[in-house]
Amino acid sequence: MKRGKKYTEAAKNVNRATLYDQEEAISLVKKTATAKFDETVEVHIRTGCDGRHADQQIRGAVVLPNGTGKKVRVLVFAKGAKADEAQAAGADYVGGQELIPKIQNEGWLDFDVVVATPDMMGTVGRLGRILGPKGLMPNPKAGTVTMDVTKAIQDIKAGKIEYRLDKANIIHVPIGKASFTEQQLNENFQTLIEAIDKARPATLKGQYLKSVVISTTMGPGIRLNTAKL
Repeated sequence: MKRGKKYTEAAKNVNRATLYDQEEAISLVKKTATAKFDETVEVHIRTGCDGRHADQQIRGAVVLPNGTGKKVRVLVFAKGAKADEAQAAGADYVGGQELIPKIQNEGWLDFDVVVATPDMMGTVGRLGRILGPKGLMPNPKAGTVTMDVTKAIQDIKAGKIEYRLDKANIIHVPIGKASFTEQQLNENFQTLIEAIDKARPATLKGQYLKSVVISTTMGPGIRLNTAKL
């Protein structure tokens, strides 16, 4: 794969054979951000889990103390007083049954997170084939199926991120922007790692965190020393 000049220059700062300490890796990741836009800083965690087993699935959510640096659009499925509550809490879109054809037939997906009250899940379930593959389906473990829509919306707007295993048993999550200070990125990273640590399946034998890599959207991967996390 041919890489651009900026990537090649940024990659010269990173020693692929080195396992960096957290602070060093975060300092380095900021230096590798060379794009003209404010790149997202991402963490990729390869686990020793086998997601084919239900008891080794990892899924949850955590509120990053400094947010993600991204404006998040929230859609809430609710009715009656809960719909009013969602509007008051700052949801970008609130609705019910009438939104189904808009999403199904018109391909409307101008939102980043979907929250639903439990009584609306029968309706939302009809969108499973569309929302599921995009990671947008509300889920109780992620706190997006709840009667407390105010808290759900506030947490999401404050920087709540969802983490889950992909098919290769890797977790991919954003922890902020390249414009964040090193301290902000360190605090967000630490909060994420603590949450992932707590989510370790009790049935897992052997190494949990096999590798942890941090990178910007367009930059090279920087490997961390998992023994020190």
